[in-house]
Amino acid sequence: MPTGAITPYIDVAQVVLYAFWIFFAGLVIYLQRESKREGYPLVTGHKGERLEGFPTLPAPKTFLLPNGKTHSVPWNEPIEVLNAKSSAPWDGAPIIPLGDPMQDGLGPAAFTQRDTDPELMPEGEARIVPLRVATDHWVASEDPDPRGAAVICCDRQSPGTVVDIWIDRADQMAVWLEASLAADPARHVLVPIMLARVTGGAPGQPVKVMVKSVTAAQFAAAPALAHPDQISPREEDRLMAYFASGHLYATPQRAEPLL
Repeated sequence: MPTGAITPYIDVAQVVLYAFWIFFAGLVIYLQRESKREGYPLVTGHKGERLEGFPTLPAPKTFLLPNGKTHSVPWNEPIEVLNAKSSAPWDGAPIIPLGDPMQDGLGPAAFTQRDTDPELMPEGEARIVPLRVATDHWVASEDPDPRGAAVICCDRQSPGTVVDIWIDRADQMAVWLEASLAADPARHVLVPIMLARVTGGAPGQPVKVMVKSVTAAQFAAAPALAHPDQISPREEDRLMAYFASGHLYATPQRAEPLL
């Protein structure tokens, strides 16, 4: 066969097949790199160690956020120092808290380092606000109004009373209850309404708010907000994790096995 005579044994279908293989391999590598814009480089259990894997990280890309700020990814996030020790020398071993796991954000109290700016509505207003701000919303007359009701915790103690209800303007639902502490009326605490049970409200029955996940002291020690009339996604996650983790950490008995 003469040199360079490729047409006798290479046809269009074969060329298209090889081109598709090359394109598909490049697409897989491209998508895998793009998937590493968040969460990479990976942090291991070894101090200061980070892993990229294959393929390498993509070039940084800067995104313009709705609030006017910018965010570039990927980036080397600060390594979080946990107030805990490993229960074994190998990677992935359970950790043992050295302090208060609810305050330190360990185990079920862990939360995501989300944005510190509040989520906004399309008109630019804060999405989650108390009723004292969202004056165009109110509690339906058919439902018990928890404002003014005592908060009762798992130790049957009352750390304070509910003073307001926070709503999600986008979803049109109540999401948080704001309580003023009896020991310090100027300090207010938000508790997720999903972890609070509102009882009473019938004639002759006082309204009560039961929060069984934490004790009164733990309720009073809940993380505070940076702004009294708005909440950021990071604060939401931290408060939700704090109160939910009380189902395991509130008392020593809850952390023990049933059998």
